[in-house]
Amino acid sequence: MIKRELIEDFFGRERRFNGIERELKVPMPGRKIISIIGPRRCGKTTYFYYLIDRVLKEGMYIDFEDIAFKKMTIEEFFEVIKIYNELKPSTKFMLLDEVQSLNGWETLVRSLFDRGYRIFITGSSSKLTSREIATQLRGRSLKFLLLTFSFREFLKAKKIKLKLHTFEERGRLLGKLREYLEFGGFPEVVLSEEKEKILKSYADEAFYKDFVERHKIKSLDFGRFLFEFTFQNFSNELSIKRIKKFFGKNISERTLYKYTSYLEDTLFIFFLRKFSKSVYLRTSWPRKVYICDTGITKIVRFSPDYGKLMENTVFLELLRKTNEKPLLQIFYFKDYQQHEVDFVVKEGLKVKQLIQVTYASSLDEIEKRELRSLIKASELLKCKDLLVITWDLEDEMEFKGKKIRFMPLWKWLLKI
Repeated sequence: MIKRELIEDFFGRERRFNGIERELKVPMPGRKIISIIGPRRCGKTTYFYYLIDRVLKEGMYIDFEDIAFKKMTIEEFFEVIKIYNELKPSTKFMLLDEVQSLNGWETLVRSLFDRGYRIFITGSSSKLTSREIATQLRGRSLKFLLLTFSFREFLKAKKIKLKLHTFEERGRLLGKLREYLEFGGFPEVVLSEEKEKILKSYADEAFYKDFVERHKIKSLDFGRFLFEFTFQNFSNELSIKRIKKFFGKNISERTLYKYTSYLEDTLFIFFLRKFSKSVYLRTSWPRKVYICDTGITKIVRFSPDYGKLMENTVFLELLRKTNEKPLLQIFYFKDYQQHEVDFVVKEGLKVKQLIQVTYASSLDEIEKRELRSLIKASELLKCKDLLVITWDLEDEMEFKGKKIRFMPLWKWLLKI
């Protein structure tokens, strides 16, 4: 049963946006409900404040985890609308945060939508995945992915203005890029001095709330091993057989496939598929592992492997682009001769670009096998746009009759 005084108190509190403007651009809800998903602590609630304050200029915001709405039924929500309209100017915009906390949320959202409300929703990855949003709303929603700060947003948060006129200024930028790779882009972490403690707490939250509690994992020992093993293998190819070999007969392949799917539901972990024209081969294993934020890997890393951190960062930046380009798909390439290319970027029917990532600052540091793999993939996939993302090398060369561009990571991330 709702308590009017708690609801009035909730609506009476001022919520002004005073954070970093995010780069994610979403359309105004009209014929579709706008669903914003992402890993926990990436800034979804703050993004709602931004929409109300800077974009919509109005909107009824509800946090379903607030005590005012904790035990509310979907029928009682219409009484909440009535109270809101007594206290505030009438609006057709609704921003529903942590919507999964309300029993029957899907029925409520569909009912509000059918009554002409223009709706944004977010949900915690521990209780509401992108697949569930799509299923429950039956094609009525558009999904957008909000990740942690990009490098551009990171520099804004640090109040760093780009000046690249001297070697000293460029060196300082590379120093900030190294910090970004090491500690990642979680908003709270970027602005805190207690970075490692916060990152550890985020990883624990993801493990217990999004993985163990949500999916009722019975074996904590195996669950913890799989979670940490996956994190330790970021930017590497991961095989189900490799994990099973460690546990032997104690775990079945069926259970492993199920658990890796649960890991992906947390939105802390992504599994990248190998490129193939065969649907069967594209959906099979092995796959490459990437993490939602490079800072999280700090709790399991034993050394700063900047090559892997760079590769993971490139993956996340490509993933951000799928919000603007829904037909964009990302794969990796590997053939039977072990020629491997980090990223195959496909849009529609065409492979648009092949990308290698290497922690190199000169041509001498780049292994020839990486270039040969690019050429091999270029010939097989009929792609001419070949890019090597480096630490601090910018150049262009012809190799085996193909033009290859070399671009520093900072320049690629900043789109200069």
